[in-house]
Amino acid sequence: MSELILVLNCGSSSIKFALFDASARPLPRQPLWNGKVDGITGPAPTFGETGVTPGPVTLDADQPYHAALQHIRARVLERVAQGSHRIAAVAHRVVHGGAKYFDPVRVDAEVLADLRSYIPLAPLHQPFALEAIAALLQHMPDLPQVACFDTAFHHTLPQVERMLPLSWDAWERGLRRYGFHGLSYEFMSLALAERHGDAARGRTIVAHLGSGASLCAMQGLQSVATTMGFSALDGLMMGTRCGALDPGAVLYLMEIEKLSLQEVGQLLYHGSGLLGLSGVSSDPRVLLAQEAGNARVQAALALYVRRIVREIGALVAVLGGLDMLVFTAGIGEHNAAIRERVCAGLAWLGVAVDAQANAQDTNLISSATSRIPVAVERTNEEWVAAWHATRLLGAH
Repeated sequence: MSELILVLNCGSSSIKFALFDASARPLPRQPLWNGKVDGITGPAPTFGETGVTPGPVTLDADQPYHAALQHIRARVLERVAQGSHRIAAVAHRVVHGGAKYFDPVRVDAEVLADLRSYIPLAPLHQPFALEAIAALLQHMPDLPQVACFDTAFHHTLPQVERMLPLSWDAWERGLRRYGFHGLSYEFMSLALAERHGDAARGRTIVAHLGSGASLCAMQGLQSVATTMGFSALDGLMMGTRCGALDPGAVLYLMEIEKLSLQEVGQLLYHGSGLLGLSGVSSDPRVLLAQEAGNARVQAALALYVRRIVREIGALVAVLGGLDMLVFTAGIGEHNAAIRERVCAGLAWLGVAVDAQANAQDTNLISSATSRIPVAVERTNEEWVAAWHATRLLGAH
């Protein structure tokens, strides 16, 4: 009987899942089966899985998220029952491990309580992963569950990168820059070394560009600086999040425009970024198609690219140079136009893109004349979580 690791990657409106064969050695990079419930809180949720086009799924209107989890659980158990398999463990992508958790950990009631205390630091993601963990603890208490943290990869940040310019008391209370997208960057540290060897071990910047977005400066394949900080609001402009913002603007919104704390949170997390500026969409593909003749869309895309270029420049200064630039995640892997515009803004570094390679999303998109190699690498957060679970539980 083969042992499977189920990975759950829970967001605010979607749940991705994947089953990996923990009996195979080494752990295969591709799952045996995966899928996604999307649009959970919207009017038309969908469910898709390997080999099946996403289609409508009915969820309980009062508890749609819980219903989505139940739907996935039923489909997984049905799938497992069809073969000689058993689920050995469930691995969860948990965004925030706070100042306590730097390594994957098996979750019990005490750990779950700790992780709930970090919900204010990652309100878009933390509650939903913990809801999944709590539900499984209740219904399947003997099934091992492993939390894998998006903050953990950045544990190598030097103190000067972790500190916030607040009072020393704030530092001692735990207010610091944590960094996020760590499972993605951890996979990059493995995949880039495999594909590029020693070239990836130098001064590398990875651009994780998805609905959430950040940059990570690596040296020796370890995180030495990153754009997200205390929360997932910091750094780059994103799909609906503002990124780095003058705190005076927040004070103005609250004091002069009389927005409540909840209203400001809603604006910064859900009503800013590409969606807020364009008034059209948070998806660059949609915006690029409507760019001609729409000044707001043009402005939104221009600022989006400018912020990426600006932050890359800052990280190059921290690294003392650049040996490799890497794009990953949904936009980074698949949007040639955004990559081309970012690289055009980095021409001063000697970055040059091969138009054909870029259009085809190949692994190396820089031209022969480029002084800096520019790569595209698919991320695989679910595999990293499954890999950690097998190592922690001795299933591998």
